[in-house]
Amino acid sequence: MRRAVDIWLATTLLLMIALGIGRAGEGPSIIVSSPAFSASDPIPVRFTCSGADDSPPLDWHGVPPSAGALALVVEDPDAPSGTFTHWVVYNISPVASGLPTNAFKAKSASLSYPQAINDFGKMGYNGPCPPPGAPHHYHFELYALKAPLALPPNPSAAQAKDAIYAQSLGMGEMIAIFGR
Repeated sequence: MRRAVDIWLATTLLLMIALGIGRAGEGPSIIVSSPAFSASDPIPVRFTCSGADDSPPLDWHGVPPSAGALALVVEDPDAPSGTFTHWVVYNISPVASGLPTNAFKAKSASLSYPQAINDFGKMGYNGPCPPPGAPHHYHFELYALKAPLALPPNPSAAQAKDAIYAQSLGMGEMIAIFGR
């Protein structure tokens, strides 16, 4: 049964991408991918709490030309306590086409985008870390924003996501899995 649901989800997402459908009321989808793993596949251990907990490399295209900034949200909706936010990065340049592996540990002035405090209570990326059991689904969501966000320093993930959703022109996502 679980396999059938996963197949249905993957098929639905591919159809949405092909048709350019984002979340309700949002414009055409942005295509999000990773050179390290494919949609619906397991996330390599390196990018999880069981490994180095490096942020994965991400690529995207199809950003609306009117975008003033981009934001990335990584979430686990299968967490026991409800949706758990692993990472929020905002005010990414609208001309950026992705982030490299371990993006914010790299010494690069071009990677100085602000981040929110995740649900681990930390700033930055903390990868998949589900309790033992069935694999969880991890959503890598990229949002095109009308303008850069004006948030206070060190916003919570909830504050940042509220601002992101209010400024969204469109979005795309890639879903992958991880279990322990």
